[in-house]
Amino acid sequence: MDTPAIDLKFVPELLRLPSSQIWSDYDEGADVLYLSFEKPQCANDSIMEDDGNIYHYRDERLVGITLPNARARFQNK
Repeated sequence: MDTPAIDLKFVPELLRLPSSQIWSDYDEGADVLYLSFEKPQCANDSIMEDDGNIYHYRDERLVGITLPNARARFQNK
């Protein structure tokens, strides 16, 4: 079995996230990556920032991030 090569440069960024557990879902058809820091998220506010990502909050706590066009934006060229 061939193991895909994974660029681990993202690990420092993962360690800075607000949770030690991260759930991810990828919708290939829509090319959207969903990251959740709590299950369930129960977000009560969402903000789209200039970077194109949508940040989901429960009160002041970041509970998830939606990354549209994930493959197009982040795939190694």
